[in-house]
Amino acid sequence: MGGMGLLEDRVAVVTGAGRGIGRAIAEVFASEGAMVAVVSRSLASCQAAADQINSRFAGKARAFAMDVADSGSTSVVGKEILEAYGKVDILVNNAGVTRDGLALRMSEEDWDVVLDTNLKGAFNCVKAFQRSLLKQPAARIINISSVVGLMGNAGQANYAASKAGLIGFTKALAREFSSRGVTVNAIAPGFITTDMTDVLTGEQKEAITRNIPLGKLGEPGDIAAAALFLAGGGASYITGQVLTVDGGMVM
Repeated sequence: MGGMGLLEDRVAVVTGAGRGIGRAIAEVFASEGAMVAVVSRSLASCQAAADQINSRFAGKARAFAMDVADSGSTSVVGKEILEAYGKVDILVNNAGVTRDGLALRMSEEDWDVVLDTNLKGAFNCVKAFQRSLLKQPAARIINISSVVGLMGNAGQANYAASKAGLIGFTKALAREFSSRGVTVNAIAPGFITTDMTDVLTGEQKEAITRNIPLGKLGEPGDIAAAALFLAGGGASYITGQVLTVDGGMVM
């Protein structure tokens, strides 16, 4: 073991942590000494992620199955997490789904499932942990938005609306929680190599890359590094901000 990590003695909850960006954030937080509640809808998924993290950072991760879109689930599992750790210092709202399609043909269900998970899910999780967050010195809320919430994307009206909504939610909460020293920020990832982008063809990836000044897709670790910065002591005077990590797509 090395010296003190940046997040020693801190408890972090990361939603959508079974894979991709959420998993990378959970892992980097654990590597810096945080105790991490690894949350996803499927227990198999978050358990596999927690096991992998514990194989490197023993005892740092625990899996909790929670459906963020369901306030009953977030309330019950939120209590379990608070009972397990006694507090929560850092909440990362990363859980997200897509149901792409042109707005003209988009079903009400495809709209609702995306808004309920991506936007209401963040609200549900804040409600589940707000009392503990407001009591902790230097608590942090980090909402994972998307460049699509800043620039729009054809075929993703539901996803773009949910991610833009997260930005408004972030700024309003930042104002409400500031008197208690809680910072609330958003990260807007660009195109990151995850299961979500694995479905793209080589041709599609090339077309996307042409619009990225740095000329390549990002990695989950790029987002995890930004989340670690916002969670750490160096970001204590930053709140209500959107940190775009996108290789220069949006500027």
